[in-house]
Amino acid sequence: MNYIFCMNRTTFVVFLTLFTGPLLASDLNTSIASLESAWASAYYQPDENRQKQAYPVLLEKAAELVRQYPQAAEPKIWQATILATNAAFESSLTALSTLEKAKKLLEESIKINPKALDGAAYVTLGSLYYMVPGWPVSFGDDEIAEKLLKASLKINPEGIDANYFYADFLLRQDRTAEAEVFFHRATQAPVRQSQAFADMQLQNEAKMALANTQQRKAPAGKNKFQSLFTTASADTN
Repeated sequence: MNYIFCMNRTTFVVFLTLFTGPLLASDLNTSIASLESAWASAYYQPDENRQKQAYPVLLEKAAELVRQYPQAAEPKIWQATILATNAAFESSLTALSTLEKAKKLLEESIKINPKALDGAAYVTLGSLYYMVPGWPVSFGDDEIAEKLLKASLKINPEGIDANYFYADFLLRQDRTAEAEVFFHRATQAPVRQSQAFADMQLQNEAKMALANTQQRKAPAGKNKFQSLFTTASADTN
C-alpha cells in the first residue's frame, strides 16, 4: 500500500516567519536568534547536500537549548521546526516518526506557554495535522488542525503565517470563499522589520495563492519538499 504526502517549500516558509517577536536581552533569546539565522541560511541554501549537512548540526544546537532551558517553550518550538524541515531528507517511514516527535515537542511547548512566539506552536502543529496522513499511517486530523489554527489566529489575528496557513487549510477543504478571505488578510499583514525577508517571502506566496484561488486553482508555491512520502509504503500482509 502506497501513501503519498507532499510538503512544498511554501509549507515551511512559515517556520521561518514564526519566531519573530521582539527579542529581550537574554542568553536564551540571543541563542534563539542565532539558531533562527543559521536555520534560514541552511533552508535557503540551493545545494541540498549542504542542507543535509547543516540540519544535523542545527538539531544538536536546538536539542542543547532544550536541555539548558527545559521549562522554556521557545527551544522546543525550534527543535520541532528543524525536525520537521529535516524530515524532507529522511526516508518516508523515518520521517513519519520524526514528525511524531515534532508533534510532541509542540504539545509540550503549548503546555508551558501557549502564547510563546505569538502562538507559533499552534500554527506549526495545526499545519502538521492537516498535512500528514491520517490514521493508521500517522496523526493527521482535519478537525484538530482547524481547532489549532483558529487558536493561533486568536493569539495573533494579524499574523502572516496564521492567516496564510488557515487559508491553505480551508482551500484544501474546498472552502474556497473562506480561504480567499484569509489569503487576503495574509497579503495585507504588516511586514515586520526584524524579519522582513521571511515575511515578504510568505506574503508573496499568499498573493500567488490568492490569485490562484480566485481562479479556482490550488496554490502554486515552490516545490522544495514535494515528495516527502512519495515512496512510503507498508506491507499489510
